[in-house]
Amino acid sequence: MRLFVGDDWAEDHHDVELMDAAGRVLARKRLPEGVAGMARLHELTGQHLGVDAEDAEVVIGIETDRGPWVTALVAAGYVVYAVNPLQASRYRERLGVSGAKSDRGDSHMLADMVRTDSHQLRAVAGDSPDAGAVKVVARTHKTLIWERTRQVQRLRYQLREYFPAALAAFGEDLDAADALELLARAPDPGRAAKLTRAQVSAALKRARRRDIPARATAIMAALRSAQLGQPPAITAAYAVTVRSLIAVITVLNEQVKALESEVEAVFGRHPDAEIYLSQPGLGPVLGPRVLGEFGDDPHRYASGKARKNYAATSPLTRASGKKKVVAARYIRNDRLTDALMAQAFTALSVSPGARALYDAERARGTEYNPALRKVANRLVGILHGCLKTRTPLCQAVVRHPPLSNH
Repeated sequence: MRLFVGDDWAEDHHDVELMDAAGRVLARKRLPEGVAGMARLHELTGQHLGVDAEDAEVVIGIETDRGPWVTALVAAGYVVYAVNPLQASRYRERLGVSGAKSDRGDSHMLADMVRTDSHQLRAVAGDSPDAGAVKVVARTHKTLIWERTRQVQRLRYQLREYFPAALAAFGEDLDAADALELLARAPDPGRAAKLTRAQVSAALKRARRRDIPARATAIMAALRSAQLGQPPAITAAYAVTVRSLIAVITVLNEQVKALESEVEAVFGRHPDAEIYLSQPGLGPVLGPRVLGEFGDDPHRYASGKARKNYAATSPLTRASGKKKVVAARYIRNDRLTDALMAQAFTALSVSPGARALYDAERARGTEYNPALRKVANRLVGILHGCLKTRTPLCQAVVRHPPLSNH
């Protein structure tokens, strides 16, 4: 016997619908989030399975693949399909064209979807707790880096409005320790012009900069140069906001560094770490990001092509009649794509095979991003082969151009 459940989740509750194999609605309930809701779901499915519970299969469709609720569903033995919201939207249009939407209607749609189209869906991967831990710390580390970038851009915007000499002095290093220290000490043009060589040199020394005398001279010259300014009251207001942003960026720098150590430690304990580190372009930071997003369920990707499709490095073909278009995949895991493109870029300088493939594509007239994506696609195929055979990549293969296929 098979029972199908649609689970439309919200932050504090779940609207569920139970359906049998013929599409007949058996029950509808709103369950609370947490242990109480999970217990009521077990009770509800048990009532409709009856004496056949031991041999029955309960299939659940839900629009998420993470969180304690999904983890509990998998642990309880349910077959869980994480439905992509875009897929759910398209399926909803099959059931009605009015555009109406409700939580109850979505739970019905999800139950019917896993009843009729489960062969087209991907079950939630059975990743190990170690892979889950890598994913959590690697994602948080990347999120903090993105947040730091946003704060630095805000700082750059503020300085441009009232203190452009600071941008000339520190350039692209606004998040560097010396820039943050000197801007916190002198956040406005008047105080910055009064910084002494000893103060600037000391900040550069604490930041472990090279060629301190020349760099100090350049910074002081920029800070004391003539520039267009703002009235004193506005300048003072900007200086206050800049000090606040500097405090935020300083904390983010500290936490990014601390979490990076944790990422390396958690990743180092995973049994696949050696295989990932053997790949060209993957190190103790990019490696965990790729592992965390791919997961470590050995049955999740049926082939290298399936892994490439999930990674969105393989091209997407649209063909109709005489028209054929090959394009990049834009429905994708952005975190995974970001990590793989960074790996490909790094591989260009450490793997002659990657460089040869990239140069060949560029010589054919391929633009930068598509050429780099092709390198990333080949690297994903190699990674899949290594994971399938449980062997690290032979360095002889890395050095042999063009990049080997697996």
